[in-house]
Amino acid sequence: MNDSLGRIVLLTTSHRVAPGLLSWPAWQALRGADRVTCADAAHPQLPYLREAGVEVEHAAPTARELVDQCRDGGRSVVVLTSGEGESALTDGLARLAGSGRESMPALELLPGSYDLPGARLLDLVQVMDRIRRACPWSGIRTHEDLAKYGLEEMYELLEAIETGDREALREELGDVLLQVVFHARIAEDDADEPFSVDDVAGTIVDKLVHRHPHVFGDEQAETPEDVKAHWLRRKAAEKRRASVTEGVPLGQPALALTAKLASRARGLDVPLPRGEGIGYELLALAVRAEAAGTEPETALRAAARAYRDAILAAERRHAADGGEVGED
Repeated sequence: MNDSLGRIVLLTTSHRVAPGLLSWPAWQALRGADRVTCADAAHPQLPYLREAGVEVEHAAPTARELVDQCRDGGRSVVVLTSGEGESALTDGLARLAGSGRESMPALELLPGSYDLPGARLLDLVQVMDRIRRACPWSGIRTHEDLAKYGLEEMYELLEAIETGDREALREELGDVLLQVVFHARIAEDDADEPFSVDDVAGTIVDKLVHRHPHVFGDEQAETPEDVKAHWLRRKAAEKRRASVTEGVPLGQPALALTAKLASRARGLDVPLPRGEGIGYELLALAVRAEAAGTEPETALRAAARAYRDAILAAERRHAADGGEVGED
C-alpha cells in the first residue's frame, strides 16, 4: 500500500460520546480529505460536520470505486462509518488487497472517538428504556413488583462472592445493576415525583464526595478508622436523625439487624433486654460478635455452608452403605 496512490480512511465514532466530540486526528483527516462520504443520512455526526464546514456526501461507494478514485491523482477519501459498520466495504477492500493483483492506496481505520470508562452503562440505560416502552411485561411493572427480585439478586450476588466464582460474580453484579436501572426507569413514569437514573447517579455522587473529605477536600485520613469517622460524622450531619435506630431496616435478616443496631448503639450504655429463650441468647451472641469485629450474619453463613458440606458428605456415606437419601 502506497500513500502516493491515495488514502482511504474508515472513520469510526462511538454513539456513547456526544456527537461533534471527535479526536484531533479525526478532524485533521476530515478537513484534509478530497472526499468525505457517509451511507447513513441520519448519522448523528453529520450536523456537526456540516457546521464545521466539512462537506459530506450521502453515498455508499464500493471498494472498487474507492480504490480507483484514490489512485486517480493520489486522492484521499474518508468514509464515515455507521453504527453497524461497513462490512461489505471492508470485506471488499480486504479482497482487493489480498488478491496481490492491485496497487492499493493506503488503508487506515481511524477511531474518531473513544468510549470512556462506564460508557457501556449508557447502552444499558437505552436498552432498558426501549424494553420499558415495548415489552408488555416490563412496561407495567411497579417498584413493588420488583422488590422480591432485588432481594433474590442480592442473595445470588452474595453466594457468588462466598464461592469465589468470578464469572458468576460478574453476572450477578449485572443482575443487581439491572434492578437499579429498572427501578430508575419506572420512577421516570411517576406522575407526581418522577426521577431518572441520572438523578440516582447524581445523588450517590454527591453523597460520596461529601463523605470523603479526605479525598475531595482538605481533611486528613491516615487509617480506615479515620475514614469511618469522617463517614459517620458527615452522615450524622446530613440525616439529623432523632435516634441512632432511624434508617436501620427492620426487614433484614435477624443477625444482621442485631449487629447493625449494636454498631449504632456503640458508645451508649444500653443494657441488653432480659428474657428467656433462644432468641435472647442469639441476641447476646450477635452483640458480642459485633463488638469483637465479627459480622455475625457472615460468620453464620460460613458455618452453615460448612454444615451443608457435612450433610452432603453424610449422604454420600449413607448411599455407599446402601441407604437412600431421606430414609428414616
